[in-house]
Amino acid sequence: MADTTPAARSLNRTAILVVLALGTFILGLAEFSMMPMLPLISDTFGSTPAQSGYAISAYAIGVVVGAPILMLATANMKKRTALLMFLSLMCLANSLSAFASSLEQLVLFRFLSGLPHGAYFGAAILLASEIAPQGQRASFMSKVFMGLTIATIVGVPIVTLVGQYLSWRYCLAGAGGLAFIAFIFVYKVVPNVKNSQPSNLLNEFSVLKNKLVWSILGIVIIGFGGVFCIYTYIADTILVVTDTPAYTISIAMVMFGIGSTLGNYVLGKAADKSAIHTTGLVLVGTIIFALAYVTASHNIWLLYGVIFFIGCSLGLATLIQTLLMDVSPNGHAMIGALVQCAFNIANAIGPWVGGMVIAEGATPNQTGYVAAALFSGGLIMWALSYLQIINNKPKLEAVSSTV
Repeated sequence: MADTTPAARSLNRTAILVVLALGTFILGLAEFSMMPMLPLISDTFGSTPAQSGYAISAYAIGVVVGAPILMLATANMKKRTALLMFLSLMCLANSLSAFASSLEQLVLFRFLSGLPHGAYFGAAILLASEIAPQGQRASFMSKVFMGLTIATIVGVPIVTLVGQYLSWRYCLAGAGGLAFIAFIFVYKVVPNVKNSQPSNLLNEFSVLKNKLVWSILGIVIIGFGGVFCIYTYIADTILVVTDTPAYTISIAMVMFGIGSTLGNYVLGKAADKSAIHTTGLVLVGTIIFALAYVTASHNIWLLYGVIFFIGCSLGLATLIQTLLMDVSPNGHAMIGALVQCAFNIANAIGPWVGGMVIAEGATPNQTGYVAAALFSGGLIMWALSYLQIINNKPKLEAVSSTV
């Protein structure tokens, strides 16, 4: 007979969360490691920074395309089966990226790498919410997201050094290898049970009619672009403006990662109590630190501090997911897909807008002004969402306790 004591159930939940977080660690490694390696890719293929940036945008486009298609296609599939399929795609596409012989091939393989990203994230977060005890849904989802934030502390700085001293190809090959290891752990640890709430396409697509869902997604699409606008050009800022050795880029990435991990943990706890208020406060803070980034970039120690606080804003991912699940009791597979689409649209917008400003003659640190403008746009969308929540309190019982 299976052990059903609270301790055993807690152990099972912990094991599942750790394995799910391993998958998000790989996703974080595959997505964020490309940004500090852009100069290396440019050297390999003789391309400009703007051209090499297509590899980042291609990944984001892959997420936007793959998330809704794969999430809806696997909505009623057993979670373990779906996760194994996504991990197989991650392993194959990242391995192919490592062997790209031209920038065009790299862009194509990066697009393929992005296809399972949002679907894995969405399925893993939904599974975490299903196994979470009452009142701990947000914090359980944040633990899955923790894999990505740990990747920014440990994975990205390490692969940045590996890329600088060996080749960026090893980094992508490593992501492919880790995906294979995660495949084995998911198969062994995650129970292959049916979904607790069977889905249908009508319920999933009904989410698209909810205006509040779109305004909350707007917080991500506009506001979160500020994070990627700064993060993408940290390496260029340090080399061109701060004028410190290349190894300080890895230290900056560690500071961003520590901030994102701490922010994810703290904001995940806060989301269990008041997701909407916490979101507004975080957005105000990001505007302040984005503006501070411009002048802090002239001193490496001040820059480390600002990057740390910018990293804390990654905890917004859990807040947004919680808000959306609260305001829409149905269609969670579609919500999972929409959240990943929104974050990766932001991932495409941020570097693109920042790159345009730099192309016009701005210095890399002045992307802080662009980021502040994007964060301000996110704050406006938050205000619109907050007003809708206030005005619809009787209809939003799940949200009313957080307002």
